[in-house]
Amino acid sequence: MKYLIVLILALFVTSCQEEKEAISADEIITKTIENAGGDIFKRATVQFKFRDNTYKSIRNGGEFQLERIISDSTGTFRDVLSNTGFQRFKNDSLINVPDSMAVRYSGSVNSVHYFAQLPYGLNDKAVNKKLVGDAEINGEPYYQLKITFQQEGGGADHHDEFLYWIHKDKFTIDYLAYKFMENEGGIRFREANNPRIIMGMRFVDYNNYKIDDFNTDLCNLDELFEEGKLELLSTIKTEDVEVEVKG
Repeated sequence: MKYLIVLILALFVTSCQEEKEAISADEIITKTIENAGGDIFKRATVQFKFRDNTYKSIRNGGEFQLERIISDSTGTFRDVLSNTGFQRFKNDSLINVPDSMAVRYSGSVNSVHYFAQLPYGLNDKAVNKKLVGDAEINGEPYYQLKITFQQEGGGADHHDEFLYWIHKDKFTIDYLAYKFMENEGGIRFREANNPRIIMGMRFVDYNNYKIDDFNTDLCNLDELFEEGKLELLSTIKTEDVEVEVKG
């Protein structure tokens, strides 16, 4: 009888593990987005400061407008990326921008808004997501999700590779890493900190680390981080965040 009870308990534990491991990448991302604000993202106007520039996003369902405002000695520039394309204004006057520079400006504006409002956007059609494993960082359990972007609809970063560590219980993105090809390429690892909820939306800041070996597998960065083998490059702070939600 004792052995039967042990066998039943063993089967029960195995069943729980299999059920937990059966969760899909889509389900993980969906739960993470819901935990960070869900549908609020789709109808929110968000404004914040990042590295002395002002950023603003306006979303209304499938329509979006992402802005960056830069002021210097020559005037005020406003970069606007929307469903219809990219425009640059100088002191409220529309100016012509060569296609090569428009792609560069668009990528820069989109990148800042992308990281500031993660995990929103990770369920877009251009996103390929795959559950590649699990990990433990500082004693906490994580799913490892690999994210890539399709060339069509993926923007300028469609060649880049991303990895997210999503907490198995809290469904928060606590760490992320990416490998980029631009400017001779590089690898970054980010540690989220200072989480806060503003009007129902979750925002975080980051400690930004690097490693020089471009051949490093992103899946190994969590171990290298715990071993202190990553170099702290910068801190990334989203400041003076303001959120207005329609409806």
